[in-house]
Amino acid sequence: MTDWGAHHNDIALWGIGLDGPVKISGKPLVEMIPGGYTAFSEYEAHYTYANGVTHTARSIVSENPAGAPLPGGGQRDGIKFEGTNGWVWVNREEIAASDDDLLSTPLPAGATRLYVSDDHMGNFFECMRTRKPTVCPAAVGHRSVSVCHLGNLAIRLGRELEWDPVREKFVHDQEANTWLARPMRAPYDYSIAG
Repeated sequence: MTDWGAHHNDIALWGIGLDGPVKISGKPLVEMIPGGYTAFSEYEAHYTYANGVTHTARSIVSENPAGAPLPGGGQRDGIKFEGTNGWVWVNREEIAASDDDLLSTPLPAGATRLYVSDDHMGNFFECMRTRKPTVCPAAVGHRSVSVCHLGNLAIRLGRELEWDPVREKFVHDQEANTWLARPMRAPYDYSIAG
């Protein structure tokens, strides 16, 4: 969830246009091996945003760790946006849609346009030279992996969680809030600047 999940959740957040969900629930699709890893290898997490958009993150057994499809036609990892007029599915190598017109019809003049970069490393070096922001600034990376951690916590705690994406705290759930940070050795502390 916190590896490939962050890569895909950042695209979901980009499309949704909000900092994070307000409700999270989830379940493991297989049980963890006793004494093994402490994260679920197969899972399903559901997120609801303040604007009513829902987002599901799911691992599927028909992919290998590198994201390539396994024999038998399994779907590759990626993200699917579904709306009233169809769907668009994208991953790092391809884009598909329920209707080809969704991909070929130009956007209206006033439509929101996203930052285009097809080379993460090249974008990083370009931004070092020009001082313009990267396609994925640190704050976006933080929010993207936060969605992953929120899903893991909902699965681990076994209940729906309410989240305040502005304060970055769970609402009325002190137990869940204890998972937001680890105790630190003195003299170190978590401090929020500003």
